[in-house]
Amino acid sequence: MLSRHTSALALASALVVAGAVSAHAGNDPDISKGNCDLMSFCVGVGTHGSKGSNSRGSGQGQQASTGGKESKCTVRKTDPQPPPGSLFYGGQGKIVYERTCGNGLTTFFAAAPGASVPAIDPAVLAQHAVDKMQLLGPDVASPRAAGKYTVGVPMWMWVNQGATTFGPNMASASAGGITVTAAAKVSKIVWQMGDGSSVTCSGPGTPYAASEGMSQSPTCGHVYSKTSAGARSGKYALTATSTWTIDWQGGGAAGQLTEVRQTNVQVAIGEVQVVS
Repeated sequence: MLSRHTSALALASALVVAGAVSAHAGNDPDISKGNCDLMSFCVGVGTHGSKGSNSRGSGQGQQASTGGKESKCTVRKTDPQPPPGSLFYGGQGKIVYERTCGNGLTTFFAAAPGASVPAIDPAVLAQHAVDKMQLLGPDVASPRAAGKYTVGVPMWMWVNQGATTFGPNMASASAGGITVTAAAKVSKIVWQMGDGSSVTCSGPGTPYAASEGMSQSPTCGHVYSKTSAGARSGKYALTATSTWTIDWQGGGAAGQLTEVRQTNVQVAIGEVQVVS
């Protein structure tokens, strides 16, 4: 794991030297609070950027709290351990750990064997597993941006089903001897139709067949009552928002997470042209 942080930690080498303090005999480091004065060294490096929010969102996610109510952190033993003589070597008989908090700060420190290291929260590993899935918004098959749709004619809406766009999708994450496995699938799609109305569909929708004629979709559809001529660019801005339900288990625990993703589509709605 050190290879990810080598360049950033090199910039903090002066801090390592200046802040190096021998652990006091009989005093185990208070790792949960990150009190560096009881550790052989303690270097903080910002390593994690915040996620974008244009098409991703999350709800009901849980984080481990090991540093007080305002500090949500995870701790893991660095693997492999830095060799003797390296900049980050913790010292004879010491184990180097990584402590990563929600503020984007990763702290490397050394502690004596048997020191009280906070347990890994399975819920945090579950979120890491979800991140591995690379979940996306709905892969909209209909309505198509290049399609021709008409006022009063039933529109059939459906999506293509893929692992990253609808599910099922599975992934695992491990740390501190714990492995958590998560399984995700879209539980519903809310279609904002652009005309002020919305449609909620519990499944992927039903593909239209010419044999259906002018019938309405049995699972997911809409009928426009006015054209999109007055809308921006002459098209309705349609948004399909999927809700992913993720069940996870591992480390003696289980739970459920929710993720939200969106896809935008432009749809032109016209009137029936009567030829006299």
